[in-house]
Amino acid sequence: MKIANELKKKNLAEYLLYMWQMEDVVRAYDCSLPRIRREYVSRFNYSDEEKEEEADWIGNIIAQMNREGCREKGHLKQCQQVMQTLEEKHKELIDNDEAYRAQYYRVLPFIVELRKKGSHKDVSELETCFDALYGTMLLRLQHKDISPETQHAIEQISTLIAQLATDK
Repeated sequence: MKIANELKKKNLAEYLLYMWQMEDVVRAYDCSLPRIRREYVSRFNYSDEEKEEEADWIGNIIAQMNREGCREKGHLKQCQQVMQTLEEKHKELIDNDEAYRAQYYRVLPFIVELRKKGSHKDVSELETCFDALYGTMLLRLQHKDISPETQHAIEQISTLIAQLATDK
């Protein structure tokens, strides 16, 4: 909760990736709050009160996932709304910011390639970028190799998303 709140204020792109990670954490524990308390939250270097707040926050995520039908896959409506906000800003920057537009065109071939390879062909170009960043993060967490070509693409995508997230 603390991390999510800080990220939401500071960087919507990082917030979105963090929330996707939390959705996956909840799924990894079969949406069981007792398990999450015992096996996940208990490991945090938080006070008892902070652990309780974190567990309550995760409990709310579980309830939302159940209500919104994304217990097994998909994203919370709040995440979809953040993506929509970023989409609107992305379109505005393409139209009005030369440096952003130039970076977008550097990234576009990677987006096209990712969409050819991926199973989510119905998502936006921006969501394709976020999927790539999130997938790479998961590979790193699993200590799996990332090809130099993929690493280069991710660096370019990261630059675009950083520009999107930090532009006022």
